[in-house]
Amino acid sequence: MLYLANPSTTRVRDAMVTGPVGAIMSPRQGNRLPAEAVFAIDNNCGPGKDGRPGTAYPGDERYMTLIQALIEADGADPYDPFTSRCLFATAPDVVGDAQATLRRAYMLGWIRYAGLPAALVAQDGLEHLATPWDDFDALFLGGSTAWKLGPAARALVGEAKRRGKWVHMGRVNSLKRLWYADAIGCDSADGTFLTYAPDANLPRLLGWLREVNDQAPLWDAA
Repeated sequence: MLYLANPSTTRVRDAMVTGPVGAIMSPRQGNRLPAEAVFAIDNNCGPGKDGRPGTAYPGDERYMTLIQALIEADGADPYDPFTSRCLFATAPDVVGDAQATLRRAYMLGWIRYAGLPAALVAQDGLEHLATPWDDFDALFLGGSTAWKLGPAARALVGEAKRRGKWVHMGRVNSLKRLWYADAIGCDSADGTFLTYAPDANLPRLLGWLREVNDQAPLWDAA
């Protein structure tokens, strides 16, 4: 299990180079991409500072400008996608509304054309719609908490893994939630746990990751 967080302090940035922590970059964040760290790009379509969903999203063109800047900072060989440190970039979504999110799925092609793996953000109700599996490379579990932790989301994770997709869970801020994400097959997770008092909370997060990653093989064997 890999945990993605804001690359906010020197200690956190160092952990992103040496440990099971990666960076999550977003339009409103303003942090520099750490050298050598794996990273993902989020679109900021979740609640903004005013509490309203989508208010921090800068618009499609500015979002693609950010993606291009991070591609340049990554420094990968443009002819060899396997040299990139980027796990995925999320297409814009609408919180709690899978149908509205799929109407924005045209951005998946834009992200792939730019040279990065594209992620579809799964929202409430996706289980009732035709999921465009061939159009994306990673499934990002968003949605309401009840939906994300329910059977529909678990089934989508299972199908994504069967198809060889990377699976990520958002809003993971406790050991219990991290265990759950790992148990259903997620490869990575992110949350705001290191947003406040990052240096103080980093040792606790690293302890969670050691516990999950060390115990998971034992559970698999059992």
